[in-house]
Amino acid sequence: VRIPAGVEDGQRIRVKGRGAPGRANGPPGDLYVTVRVEKHPLFGRRGRNLTLTVPVTYPEAALGTTVTVPTLDGPVTLRVPSGTPSGKTFRVKGRGVPAQGRNGTGDLLVTTEVSVPKKLNKEQKAVVEELARLSDEEPRSHLEVK
Repeated sequence: VRIPAGVEDGQRIRVKGRGAPGRANGPPGDLYVTVRVEKHPLFGRRGRNLTLTVPVTYPEAALGTTVTVPTLDGPVTLRVPSGTPSGKTFRVKGRGVPAQGRNGTGDLLVTTEVSVPKKLNKEQKAVVEELARLSDEEPRSHLEVK
């Protein structure tokens, strides 16, 4: 059975004339194959769009950087502008799942995830404390129940 590009989990594919023999020497029926798509270790899927989470460090998110991300067709470079918050999603056009027929290809949706170090040495801790002291941003209040 030929599985077309872009098939979705649970989709049925009809194979004409490959089913059970018909009654009284009639023509065979059709075979229906239900496709089960395995999860990919890197990519998620939302329709024709692929999703990917890429970790960035706090300095990369604050100052901006470029990251190389995988696609189905090979890696691409993505610019992460300065001030990018964790959870920001960038669209890489045409790098998703090919659509059946002539409907084009989906996009790759890359979501940044700012990684926070689990441990800081004394020098790192001092620098972060100095950054907090110099910050002109208001501290975020915790959720208030009214």
